[in-house]
Amino acid sequence: MKSMDSNIFDLIKDANELTLKNHGDLITLERAVFLSWWCDKGDCAFCYMSTQKDKIKDPRKARRNVSNIYAEAEMCKRLDWNIEFLSGGYKSFTTQEIKEIATTIKEITGDGVWLNTGITDELGEYGSEIKGITGAVEVANPQIHNNVCPSKSLDDISNMLDTARDLGFKKAITIILGLGESLDDVDYVIDYIRDHKIDRVIFYSLNPHKETVYADKSQPASLYYAQVVSRVRLEFPEIEIICGTWIDNLANIGILILSGANGITKFPLFKMFGTKYGKRVEEEVKWAGRRLKGTFTDKTQLGEPKSDISPDLDKFIKRYIKESLKNKY
Repeated sequence: MKSMDSNIFDLIKDANELTLKNHGDLITLERAVFLSWWCDKGDCAFCYMSTQKDKIKDPRKARRNVSNIYAEAEMCKRLDWNIEFLSGGYKSFTTQEIKEIATTIKEITGDGVWLNTGITDELGEYGSEIKGITGAVEVANPQIHNNVCPSKSLDDISNMLDTARDLGFKKAITIILGLGESLDDVDYVIDYIRDHKIDRVIFYSLNPHKETVYADKSQPASLYYAQVVSRVRLEFPEIEIICGTWIDNLANIGILILSGANGITKFPLFKMFGTKYGKRVEEEVKWAGRRLKGTFTDKTQLGEPKSDISPDLDKFIKRYIKESLKNKY
């Protein structure tokens, strides 16, 4: 591996060549499907849900209608988007409820789902509806993690991932860049991936939410983000890397792809669809020399304003299509 003193552009060039050799030129569009806006822990310093916990009097009312969730999965299938994972705060749904949702989504999309629903000791309850388990490591520095995510023990996350491996599930971790870590901390991420045999790493850039301690912080620089991704790619040629960026940072996409990303995420799909921003995503992928799986602009892929699965989903499908066809910008 090249040292941190290596020219960043040499790192990116090498990472790009390695990615093309091992993964080909296809880039996926990934979408996290949220189950609820409630989290029983609710104390991660960067998280939007930490600002909502005290405002939600009845956690059950923060749960999404499951028909809405299934309609979103159906729309992802129509647009050829991957479901990045099912995500929900702690104690928003029971294990059996999550299993049922995952089973139905697999029936809709034809593919098992990843979970990012918190630390659990009930992984044995899941079966082929689950493709993999995601551990929310979040910070590329264990000391900062303890301060930023006080209720999510790294030991518990690690034990869960090791159990997932024993049960035959794939393993993923999430890392948010911009929480106070430094480039030196990439070594910790690399060691963690190696120690726990991680199959997939999902990087995000900080999205400074109002009412959090990070509200006035900036997002990480694009070349910093690219160097982190490049170093992980060069260490792990076979690993799957997903990179998230925000609508105000779409220019990151091209360089993150060249640095080793297999997929991109963190977009408001239905708000951006068919707009100049959706087109920009496709252009970033094109000019990085890649092919895109899925679409951000092809309105024919939206399909009919009724569900192919169940009439119970019709009103939600209609709403998603209507949102996608609005002239929003």
